[in-house]
Amino acid sequence: MSYLLRRLWQMVPTLAGVVLGVFFLFKGFGGDPAEILAGLNASPEQVEQIRDQLGLNRPVWEQLAIFVGQILQFDWGRSWATNEPVAQLFATRLPATLTVMTPILVLDALLAIPFALAVAAVRGSLTDRAIMVVTTVALSISFLVYVIVGQWLFAFQLGWFPVQGWTDSVWTNLTTYAPLPVLLAVMVGISPQMRLYRSFFLDEIGQDYVRTARAKGLGERAVLMKHVLRNALIPILTNVSMQLPGIFVGSFLIEVFFSIPGIGREVMLAVNRSDYPVIQAVTIYLAVITMVINLLTDLLYKAVDPRVTLK
Repeated sequence: MSYLLRRLWQMVPTLAGVVLGVFFLFKGFGGDPAEILAGLNASPEQVEQIRDQLGLNRPVWEQLAIFVGQILQFDWGRSWATNEPVAQLFATRLPATLTVMTPILVLDALLAIPFALAVAAVRGSLTDRAIMVVTTVALSISFLVYVIVGQWLFAFQLGWFPVQGWTDSVWTNLTTYAPLPVLLAVMVGISPQMRLYRSFFLDEIGQDYVRTARAKGLGERAVLMKHVLRNALIPILTNVSMQLPGIFVGSFLIEVFFSIPGIGREVMLAVNRSDYPVIQAVTIYLAVITMVINLLTDLLYKAVDPRVTLK
């Protein structure tokens, strides 16, 4: 509990640094929001009126206080492009992102971990070398190629999935529209994950405790499952935790190519439109999620390996 309280307290200055960084970066390098909103044909009087409405003529410290107050109240204002409340925009786009990204992360882990362990167990064999060659080739292919070929093969030629589409029904989305982007994303992601996890397992297989377990007559399956896998879980957890924030932000390419109305697509549109309230909200939102996930991962280390000491 003391460790948890200390970590929560440490998040405060970290988040404060993120808030200050976001505020002054947009203030110094983001251009004049009033001119962006007014458009190219606006008169100076119209630009000045918008600047007054946004509070840009107030002192910097007062603008910062308003920005911090909005964060504390979870009130990010309205999107400049659609006039939709940013909080409502996130709430309506998040389900689509979770529908696609959660299966991708789960399938990546469930497929990559056992395959990597099986390949590590036969290190140096023909099977190992063949799989490493295949994964290297797969890593060399652009994600865009996977998308184009996947849409052509699975949607146009075989007719298994629709190319694009989305509905308000979670079940319809999961069974009809999400499978193709999920399949392609897993095909892209499994190769690097498998190579990485294989290296983790090989590091553990070379340890003295593994040789001792084998010398005592323990079966190879028991050695791999009870010793190698368990001791390799910490770096695996670290890698998975680095991917977890992506569940809540989405994949820009997947959502744009498949017209999925998720947060990733919305962020891409916000960047193209210079929609600063949305971009600022996403930045703060992602920072908070990342800090929370890092804290939960550190606590999981202790559950996975009792030798870990939380200080």
